[in-house]
Order: sequence, then C-alpha cells, then structure tokens
Amino acid sequence: MSSSFVAGFIGVFAALFPIINPLGGGPIFLNMVQGCSQTVRNKLALGVSIGSFFMLLGSMLIGPELLLFFGISLPALKLAGGLVVIAMGWNLLNQKSSPKDSGGDSAGINDVNSKSNVFFPLTMPLTIGPGSIATSISLMAGSRHSHDYSYIAELPALAGGLLGLVALSVVIYVVYSQASNVQRLLGDNGTNVLMRLFAFILLAIGVQIFLGGVEGFSGDLLKFLNAR
Repeated sequence: MSSSFVAGFIGVFAALFPIINPLGGGPIFLNMVQGCSQTVRNKLALGVSIGSFFMLLGSMLIGPELLLFFGISLPALKLAGGLVVIAMGWNLLNQKSSPKDSGGDSAGINDVNSKSNVFFPLTMPLTIGPGSIATSISLMAGSRHSHDYSYIAELPALAGGLLGLVALSVVIYVVYSQASNVQRLLGDNGTNVLMRLFAFILLAIGVQIFLGGVEGFSGDLLKFLNAR
C-alpha cells in the first residue's frame, strides 16, 4: 500500500511540476502583478494555487470520460499534448531574455481589478496550460487503460496522486507569493538561467510525451496488421 501511495505521489508531482514550471512562471507572475500591493499579491497567489488544484483534479476525473465520449484514443492525446508541450518549451527557450518582457498584454493588474484576473490570465494560461491539462488527463487515462481499473484497489495510488496535486499547489503559492524575494536573490541573470533550464526540461518532456503517442499508434498498427 505504501509503495502505491509513494508511486502515485511521485508520478503526479514529477510529471506535472516541470510542465507547470512555477519557478519559471514566478517572474512572469511578478511582472503581471507589479501594480498590486504585497497583501493582494499573496491573495492572488493563494487564489491561483487553489484554482490550479481544482483544474488539475477536474482534468484527471473528467478528462478520461471526455476522451471516451469523443472517441479520442490515448495515443492521440499524447501526440497532441506532446506537440503542445514542445511548442511551449521551444517558445520559452527563444523568448526575450528579461522576464519583464513577458506578460505583455496581460499587464495592468492592480488592487482594484485583481479578483477578476485570478482565473484568467493568472491561473490559465500562465500557470495551468494545455500541456499540464493534457498530461493530467493522460496520467489517469493511461492508468485506466493499462489494466482493469478499480477505484477501491487503486485507492492508495489515488491518495498519493491527490497529495501530489496538493504539494504542487503549495509550491505554486510559495513561489508566487515570494516571487519578488526570489528574483531579488537570483538577480536578472540567475532568473533567466533558471527559466531557460526549465524550458529545456519542458521541451524534453514534450518530446517524451509525443514519442509515447507514436509508440502507442505503432503498437495498435502492429496489432491490426497481425490480425489480418
């Protein structure tokens, strides 16, 4: 039971953390909320972390059912999600050096209009984007697809995955609420290096997800050819 719990926690946290990339999103979040007081920034960080948790949880619970409803296979989801993550990583690798150049049209958030900006653009697409949604769906769909799924039998793994989502939300809150201190500590050069590092990791994860889709389609094709 304990091994399933730990595997569920690590599987969710390790798969989603580089894609959500709160360390890379922290400087962008800070730039977008420059017009807010520190108290309001902390409230926004809390709202984003809570919203991110429920978006990811909803994707895991509802996403696989939507795949069945629309007739979308797991390899197709991995191919599409992998392409999205690859594009995200590539764009981050090639964006302008200063994090202050990010955020663009989303600037102008202040204490007055902060509440209306919690979900869009701070939670989505800044924190939770297509890549993290596709990955969270594929995590649950892949588990169901691999064997006869039972919620009772998989309860320890589900509890571990749920704790993984909680841990991700806590990290998002801590990084976003302390973004000004982190940027001050790292400096502009250190922040840019950190963003590039996570962008490269994100690109590699996208390639891995895409190759998983290719492998799935190849397996289905071989089964089809052998059956004929």
